[in-house]
Amino acid sequence: MRITRYYCPTAHETFSLLPDCLASHFPGALEAIEHVVARVETARSIEAAADLLRPDITLPSAVRWVRRRLMPIRRALLAIVTLLPDLFTGDARLAIVRLALATPSALVALRTHAAPYLATLPTPLGFHPRSSRRDTRLSAVPHGLGADRVGPDG
Repeated sequence: MRITRYYCPTAHETFSLLPDCLASHFPGALEAIEHVVARVETARSIEAAADLLRPDITLPSAVRWVRRRLMPIRRALLAIVTLLPDLFTGDARLAIVRLALATPSALVALRTHAAPYLATLPTPLGFHPRSSRRDTRLSAVPHGLGADRVGPDG
């Protein structure tokens, strides 16, 4: 799906309006990612689910593909269940969240319930992408390089 980007001349930034059904920073819809998470929850293991979901690629590649979708959704579900204790019972499994919301498309419905937190929730449900390791290494420098400066005391 083509997403229109807009430019804000005041902030000098671009932004877009993402439909609720699409995954943020992932190809495709949230429904497809929800299908992966639901399959993993009912399978014996991640490997068994990966073998069923992606028979077209090798098992290690399929497991990586599944984990790239599974782990951020698990983090997001845990955060939402913690942030909204009145709505959920404290169980962050997708099946329980579906029951609490009474919908088979829990991830799309969660965007409405967790709207104030979407900027801080991990992608593909929220809009906050993980920072790369390269970014964190550059900001971890505690001070400038070179000789220490001599202070006024000597």
